[in-house]
Amino acid sequence: MLTYIIKRILLALFTLFIILFTSYALLRLAPGDPSRSDVMGGGDSAGMLNTRDNQLNSNVSMREQLDLDKPLHVGFFRWFKKIITDGDFGTSVTVDPGKPVTELIGERLAVTVKLNLWAIIITYLCAIPIGVFTAGKEGSFADRAAEFGLFVLYSLPVMWAGLLLQSLLCEGGTFPIFPLKGITPENPEHLSIWQLQLETVRCYFLPVLCLSYGGFAGLSRYTRTSMLEVLRSDFIRTARAKGATPGTILWRHAFRNALITMITLFSGILPSLVAGSVLVEHIFNIPGMGSLSLLSLSSRDYPLQMALFAFSGALTLAGLFISDLLYMAADPRIRLDK
Repeated sequence: MLTYIIKRILLALFTLFIILFTSYALLRLAPGDPSRSDVMGGGDSAGMLNTRDNQLNSNVSMREQLDLDKPLHVGFFRWFKKIITDGDFGTSVTVDPGKPVTELIGERLAVTVKLNLWAIIITYLCAIPIGVFTAGKEGSFADRAAEFGLFVLYSLPVMWAGLLLQSLLCEGGTFPIFPLKGITPENPEHLSIWQLQLETVRCYFLPVLCLSYGGFAGLSRYTRTSMLEVLRSDFIRTARAKGATPGTILWRHAFRNALITMITLFSGILPSLVAGSVLVEHIFNIPGMGSLSLLSLSSRDYPLQMALFAFSGALTLAGLFISDLLYMAADPRIRLDK
């Protein structure tokens, strides 16, 4: 097992290096860069000329700072060397000029992680029991009704659902139950502990709902399909022949063998902590990682974009590694070191 872990870590580091180099190359090859901005035109006055000269000098300085004046491979290895030797991912050039990108990410990471963790917990706690139940009632009215409802939920676009919920349930809407924007209660210093908890739930309810309903519907359908495949196996028929109860068959025999599919889906959860909530954070004006990713893309902030690529790539590889370890826990027949 130790040998396998060491090999996987080395492979993950090499894969992350390839991801970062590819991302850097695509950024450099795309048209435009952060240093190219429109200079003021019109007139030939000294003030206009000075402004133009200052702008051009600033652009040249920015290109030198970002190593955009050097060949692609040289610029990448100079950036990568700073990470290895100093742990320095650089400073933002457009989103918050001069501020280290690690600080920008740290300020917003907690908000996104909190939102997505609640969404993940709710998704798994609700989706798995429904998937198992409908698989055990295959062909019944409850199974068909649940399948239809889950299909409708899975088909709803997040943008449309978020705006609809705002118009119906937020301040200024038909039923003003929840706040329209943000996830921070107003005037928290004037609230008791229980009032603060209630207001926090009100602020988080709609964003978490928008984040979870699609994954909830998808995971339920995947769980049902996986369970049906296991329930048609020979060992399940043997368990029924021995007189095992339906509950024992579903949860003790079939569920564990259907876990592989759910574990595979779990590997994609960690990367979603970075950019999985872009639309939701934009709709509800939440200052999280999703909105930061959108800002970095629209403003061509290369250092911030590369830091986000590194972070999301590392989370993706970590999710795959954790899934491999969970495979062995779910099925003792799997031996990763072989």
